[in-house]
Amino acid sequence: MKKQYLKTKPVCKVSFALPKEAAGNAKNVSIVGDFNNWNKKKHKMKKLKNGSFTSVIDLDVGTEYQFRYLIDGKAWINDSNADKYVPTEYTDAENSVVVV
Repeated sequence: MKKQYLKTKPVCKVSFALPKEAAGNAKNVSIVGDFNNWNKKKHKMKKLKNGSFTSVIDLDVGTEYQFRYLIDGKAWINDSNADKYVPTEYTDAENSVVVV
């Protein structure tokens, strides 16, 4: 995960990446979280030739966002490079967190 803070406005361009090792043989990956109201269709990630997935999302500075990756509409996984993790209210799992 890379962060690029803009000088002209309080926005951070966050580059999310899911390596092939984590994505496996995924055909589609979405990044789902607070920033898109957990909409599974809003932020589909781009699949690269090497099998990894990437996406860049503009996020407001001064906020923490919970998120997870959704692989092929079935499997939820966390970002191994997240700033931190917090327990979810639904299961015995955690969400990744990005702090901007």
